[in-house]
Amino acid sequence: MGSPKKQTPGAAPPAVSMADLARELGVSMTTISRALSDHHSIGAATKQRVLKLAKKLNYQPNHLAAALRKGQSRLLGVVVPYIEGKFFPSVIQGIEQAASKAGFSVIVCQSHEDVQLERRNVETLLNAQVAGVLVSLARNTQDYHHFDKVRSRGVPLVFFDRIPAGEQVNSVVLNDREGAFQSTRHLLEQGCRRIAHLAGPAHLNIYQHRRQGYLDALATYSIAPDESLIIRSDMSLEEGAQAMRQLLALANPIDAVFAAGDSAILGALQVLKAQGIRVPQDIALAGFSNEFFTAITEPQLTSVDQRCEEMGQAAVRLFLELAATPDAPFVQRQVVLQPELFVRESSRQGEGVGLG
Repeated sequence: MGSPKKQTPGAAPPAVSMADLARELGVSMTTISRALSDHHSIGAATKQRVLKLAKKLNYQPNHLAAALRKGQSRLLGVVVPYIEGKFFPSVIQGIEQAASKAGFSVIVCQSHEDVQLERRNVETLLNAQVAGVLVSLARNTQDYHHFDKVRSRGVPLVFFDRIPAGEQVNSVVLNDREGAFQSTRHLLEQGCRRIAHLAGPAHLNIYQHRRQGYLDALATYSIAPDESLIIRSDMSLEEGAQAMRQLLALANPIDAVFAAGDSAILGALQVLKAQGIRVPQDIALAGFSNEFFTAITEPQLTSVDQRCEEMGQAAVRLFLELAATPDAPFVQRQVVLQPELFVRESSRQGEGVGLG
């Protein structure tokens, strides 16, 4: 028998491998593997020796390695732009809950809003032989060819929230247009008429739809859109603040702002407070995403909730449907969740306005 692995004083015991068991018993790794899996080709006495030693040395099987050797795994890969704030962490929580119930573990990768890193994330997940890939696109992703390899390998691919423009894909999205419509309509109902819109990158579906919802609401009040009131940004706090300063410089004052993201509306709020402009009495504010901070700012910020956990759970359910019919011809599937407007102090100009 070989000698056991040496342990550095104070260090955690090294993991015992099948190679260690084989060396201790003087047999091949194939014998160890078959004995541990109760293979019929291994005699009862040998199986007993292997199991006794495995128990003595606290051997823990590497299920992932075994799955990869078989070309399959119970792993679900997820790619998100970032894991800060409320939205993506809550979506991931929904994914993990649904995946765990279905017997899958989850690997999460961040693209950090960089398409190059997103490509590497996808490659990493494919190398790990994940059973499926769930993706929300990076802000600067406008070419989608790196997902062709996922499809060519027959790995179920589901997009959520941010999805490829003009592509036939399986996806889970929020009705962003309806959420923006509800928010802008609420501002109109408060008596606001010069409503600015802090818009996001034009190529991303969510910001296209939120801009259209804003325009739809203006149309219901027969208000012609004013392009000088629509400012595109990356939805960051800094660019939201800069957009607010730009709006305040207009000759014809605004009376409200609807932003396509909560960080941008928080930046706008900071500028208004610094300049002594009252919210909502002088300018009403509404955002989108219902981030945690919207309920603790002064005043609290009106925002649209995106049903984050439901989105994650729905993405996993869609993956499971696709995985159950791997040879079926492609039929585009899209799950659309309905938004909910949370009306708070930043937009409530009149009395008797309740929570939405």
